[in-house]
Amino acid sequence: MIVNLSSVLSEPHQPLRVTVDWKDDEIVAFGGHFPLRGPFVTEIQVTYDGGHDVSVSGKGSFKAEIPCDRCLEPVEKEMFLDFQKKVTVSKDGGKGTEDSDEINYIEGYNFDVEQLICNELLVGWPMKILCSDNCRGICNVCGQNLNEGVCDCESTGLDPRMSVIQDVFKNFKEV
Repeated sequence: MIVNLSSVLSEPHQPLRVTVDWKDDEIVAFGGHFPLRGPFVTEIQVTYDGGHDVSVSGKGSFKAEIPCDRCLEPVEKEMFLDFQKKVTVSKDGGKGTEDSDEINYIEGYNFDVEQLICNELLVGWPMKILCSDNCRGICNVCGQNLNEGVCDCESTGLDPRMSVIQDVFKNFKEV
């Protein structure tokens, strides 16, 4: 969704409110497709700050189905977007300064709201998703979900680089 910022930057500097209703049924990020569960609506407000500066703020929430990082079972995770940014809009219609992060969602007076939401979504994406704190993961050999039961695989040995430490423990083992 492209929004023109000329009404915000010209007299009488009217604030702009935009409601973005995410139309896709999934989010594509980090090389994966994550299904959305429920609506994904974000409220964006753009206000004039003087010169060619505007403040962009937004709030929204959504639920996505993300696989657990240990056992790969789907986990429904609610995430929130809450951001406030200061953006400089170039008066010559070109892009902003090269060191700013608004380069990919502001071009002249055109503001790509969905690109801003994608940027904020990626910044706020959780580093690790677990189905539970005591998730046991999957077996490295057969792929059995260890939360559902144990497998008959031989337990894998330690990293060969750690064999020296293992020898130390064997030598000082109390019987």
